[in-house]
Amino acid sequence: MVEDDVNFQNAVMAAINTAPDMALVGVASTRSQGLRLLDQQEPDVLLVDLGLPDGSGIDVIRAAHAQWPACNIMVSTAFGDEAHVMQSLEAGAAGYLLKDSAPDRLVLEIRSLHAGGSPISPLIARQILMRFRQPDHPAAAPVERTGAKPQAAALSAREREVLEFITKGFASNEIAALMSVSHHTVLTYVRRIYAKLEVKSRTEAVYEARNQGLLAS
Repeated sequence: MVEDDVNFQNAVMAAINTAPDMALVGVASTRSQGLRLLDQQEPDVLLVDLGLPDGSGIDVIRAAHAQWPACNIMVSTAFGDEAHVMQSLEAGAAGYLLKDSAPDRLVLEIRSLHAGGSPISPLIARQILMRFRQPDHPAAAPVERTGAKPQAAALSAREREVLEFITKGFASNEIAALMSVSHHTVLTYVRRIYAKLEVKSRTEAVYEARNQGLLAS
């Protein structure tokens, strides 16, 4: 966790300490300390604030994503403007939460992130949707067809099966039950899919898979 607000830091630490399936392996209060954390043990989840005393937490996100590509990174901040949101997601964050939730709720969101989800505060999600609905936004503009499709990622049969379940909206634990495998195995498949498709979230995975012709339109 990279967080400079001592009260929030302590509250989150207390909540994590009561969670039997979690352990806090490192805490930093500044950008420089956060960057030094990258040389320690790779965590499953990195929680990052953006407004740090000596710089932006986005630098930590970018460095962590480069050094720990399998790590799930989530922003927890008071900044809800579009610039911070988009810069964080582009740097490698897979979740973005405003500091308006109780610490025990944050623990639930950490579990969701680790399970392959992308927790985003409702206000932030609405802001992102409104941004992509703008007619002049590149994502909303028609794509010029060149006749050449991007080369399809080489997904295994099991990875394709998991991808199909993701497309249908099943959660990771539901997919595990349907496939008669462990939850951990499903998470491994999800991470492989993300890596092969070069994406960071379920939504991006579905979009890219359809773009490559791996799924029915």
